[in-house]
Amino acid sequence: MPGGPIAAAQRAELIKILGWTMIAILPVFMLVPVFLWRYRYRNRNARYTPDWDRSWLLEVLMWGVPLVIVAVLSTQLYRTTHALDPYKPIASDNPPLRVEVVGLDWKWLFIYPDLGIATVNELAIPEKTSVALDLTTDTVMQSFMIPALAGQIYAMPGMRTKLHLLADAPGRFEGENTQFNGTGFPAQKFQAIAMTQAAFDAWVAKVRAGGQPLTSDSYAVVAEASTGAEAQKRLDAQTLPAGVIHFATVEDDLFKTVLHRYMHGTPVPPSAQPGAIGYDPQAATGEQDR
Repeated sequence: MPGGPIAAAQRAELIKILGWTMIAILPVFMLVPVFLWRYRYRNRNARYTPDWDRSWLLEVLMWGVPLVIVAVLSTQLYRTTHALDPYKPIASDNPPLRVEVVGLDWKWLFIYPDLGIATVNELAIPEKTSVALDLTTDTVMQSFMIPALAGQIYAMPGMRTKLHLLADAPGRFEGENTQFNGTGFPAQKFQAIAMTQAAFDAWVAKVRAGGQPLTSDSYAVVAEASTGAEAQKRLDAQTLPAGVIHFATVEDDLFKTVLHRYMHGTPVPPSAQPGAIGYDPQAATGEQDR
């Protein structure tokens, strides 16, 4: 079930498309058995018209109806594509929440720049609040999606993409990477948790109180090719739900550091690229400082 206005609008759009396509599909399924019965081999009562070759009524129906359907669907698609533009902010009564998203192998890192905290595989948001996501990856291209809240958007190294979403009410929604990226791909899922504002404030206080600092060293552990559960074990955060890690502080401009790693105009060597074979965190730190 849709958990927000974007997913609800997408479901409504899908229903409209199905309705229009049924105008062409249903008559085919209904008439095929009729024709099979009426013009079967042993039916001696069927009218025999060997010289018949054209019906203007059938020509208009066979060509005109699909033409109208394509025209309507094209117009509708154009309008909804602009209305549901992932870069378009969503209006809400509450101040918007900014979240920076970094795709890794095989986990998601969520940074809350205005709150000074970060998490792995747990995206907490207050209900009825517009959430603005900035996305990139520190590895191969990935595809970010929370089906019940918003559509899919690609995240790529050295590029910043955007996605806006809003949850109508508290709830838990599964997010995932839909772009295959190696052996840990099936485990690259996360929980998007919509909360009341009071519950969200309490969650933020919990992360600040119980999380660990996200430094260059801890980021190097998170950035290596591993599942969330494996990174959680290495950082000794196993008191949290499986695959989830909380960070009480975040190094300044971490998202920009990751983003700019791939903007020097020269190839990034495997030793400096998280997820690559031969990745060396010290080499990656040197690459960042260039």
